[in-house]
Amino acid sequence: MRKTFQLTHPKIKAARLVEAIKHEVKKYIKRERNKKLPEDVDFWDFDCKYGRTAEDAEEIHLSEINKYIDKAEDQQLESFYLEILVKPGHRTKKLKANE
Repeated sequence: MRKTFQLTHPKIKAARLVEAIKHEVKKYIKRERNKKLPEDVDFWDFDCKYGRTAEDAEEIHLSEINKYIDKAEDQQLESFYLEILVKPGHRTKKLKANE
């Protein structure tokens, strides 16, 4: 998903738009996670970017998306860019601490 979301609308209030954006993002992530995994993949991972425009988008963690959407509302931005790309994820073994 690569999309520029608008936070202004002549009839819809910004708070309602923000909730709709959050719902759309959540729905996209759920849809991607439910796709069948290839044999050598443990889980679906996501690369996320956020910015005012696509050119100044910076990498963020998946769990921070809602925080950045709220931040865009607080700053009263007219629009923002959000990119969420799915990639295969592989689990790594944790190192045990020597006692």
